[in-house]
Amino acid sequence: MTSIKQLLVDLVSPGAKHIPSNYIRPLSDRPNLSDVQISDGSIPLIDLEGINGPNRSLVIQQIGEACQCDGFFQVKNHGLPEHAVHKMLETATEFFRLPESERLKNYSDDPTKTTRLSTSFNVKTEKVSNWRDFLRLHCYPLQDYIKEWPSNPPSFRNNVAEYCTRVRVLVLTLLEAISESLGLERDYIDKSLSKHGQHMAINYYPPCPQPQLTYGLPGHTDPNLITILLQDQVPGLQVLRNGKWVAVNPIPNTFIVNIGDQMQVISNGRYKSILHRAVVNCEKERISIPTFYCPSPDALIGPAEELVDAHHPAVYKHFTYAEYYEKFWNRGLTKECCLDLFKT
Repeated sequence: MTSIKQLLVDLVSPGAKHIPSNYIRPLSDRPNLSDVQISDGSIPLIDLEGINGPNRSLVIQQIGEACQCDGFFQVKNHGLPEHAVHKMLETATEFFRLPESERLKNYSDDPTKTTRLSTSFNVKTEKVSNWRDFLRLHCYPLQDYIKEWPSNPPSFRNNVAEYCTRVRVLVLTLLEAISESLGLERDYIDKSLSKHGQHMAINYYPPCPQPQLTYGLPGHTDPNLITILLQDQVPGLQVLRNGKWVAVNPIPNTFIVNIGDQMQVISNGRYKSILHRAVVNCEKERISIPTFYCPSPDALIGPAEELVDAHHPAVYKHFTYAEYYEKFWNRGLTKECCLDLFKT
């Protein structure tokens, strides 16, 4: 195990006053926490209760406006029962409290592994580490991956399988609505993804003695299509709006939805994949669980033909999702969006 970079959960000792030097950001690249605004309802909260009823057109309009103006929105009445959400958060916490020897059975710094525990973002290439441990899982098709998931805690596979299956239903509902909001056929985005892919990250952010010097994750856009974020009640997510970082504090029984790079491409730049980041705090651990819904590696992604004309030329080239993800991973989390490499 000596080749393994030590996980944060095993590195941080209670009462520590300083973080290791490899977590300290350069002065010009620190969170500047005193300059962060608190979201006062500026991130749209959309009620999905009417999405399959007579108010569908209104809900679709709200989703379209949020995708175009914000790139982020929150949803309530999303169809996931509270017990499934609670069990998911509980299971995540239990996993990171397992003994080190048990957790490390899942460790790998190879990004091609479909189930892996790791730390930071890309330990092979980055110069400054991020204050995060994570368990990454592929979730769809479920039967292809569930047997390689951790078997400890004993309830892990059942609880996570129920959660990610229910989240997929929510994602497919949102994809139909987003397709319609763009004026496309309801199944357009669904068909553009080839066989579909669904991944999940269970992020663990331990308390940090010097949160002003580091990040849980620095500013980045998501390389996938759409992300559904479940978080506990500890704040940490911040979104860039009008050049200012805005803290999006958790609201019980809601999910945060954000548009990923592939959606920006399909919409020909109409919908925005927005920079966001995770900060840490000195008092509490934080759990966040993003579900990343994405095209299959072989899917050919490009602007929808219906959204390209003489007044709206194609902003992006066509590419496979595998090409895109490889560049994203090798570049790491940088403020320059990977999308810029694929512009026409």
